[in-house]
Amino acid sequence: MAARWPSYPPCYNPACQTPRCCARGYKYTWPDLVGKDSSEAEAIIEHDNPLVSVVLIKKGQLWLTDYCCNRVYVFLDENSKVSSKPLPPVVG
Repeated sequence: MAARWPSYPPCYNPACQTPRCCARGYKYTWPDLVGKDSSEAEAIIEHDNPLVSVVLIKKGQLWLTDYCCNRVYVFLDENSKVSSKPLPPVVG
């Protein structure tokens, strides 16, 4: 089966180049979500930071590594559980 790209929200980067700047006072990292179900993690992230969209990345799925203030990547294991700390991609 060929790998598929997830759908991505349009990229938005104000004058920021760091996750903290992009968060504009909202939460921007979620280490406590590792092991949670994907839908629960998505709801928590969008509640904690209404400026971002969650991009769910299934195990083995291709994903963009560009930096966008409004995207949070959530990596999932084969059981749709969060496999690593969700956070915006690192700049550079």
